[in-house]
Amino acid sequence: MTDQQCKILASYRDSIDNIDAALIHMLAERFKITKHVGEFKAEFDLPPADKDREKKQIDRLRNLSREARLDPDFSEKFLHFIITEVIRHHEKFRDSQD
Repeated sequence: MTDQQCKILASYRDSIDNIDAALIHMLAERFKITKHVGEFKAEFDLPPADKDREKKQIDRLRNLSREARLDPDFSEKFLHFIITEVIRHHEKFRDSQD
């Protein structure tokens, strides 16, 4: 690889690193809020999962993915992964209240 190619590749990788950092910070913020949701649900004896909300979110994010030219199937898998983790946290919090 030439020096110029190395510089271009390094620039791309720097951008990817910045985006990855932003993703981690956004996920951390999301989980801070979902923690509050889990506490609220536990306090009012609400179920940890809300299938109607999940379906609406998946549909909404699939549409956003299409608009952003991102694979909607990938987005759905990613959201399912996050939802599963959120529900696990909600169940854990609920069970610690018993």
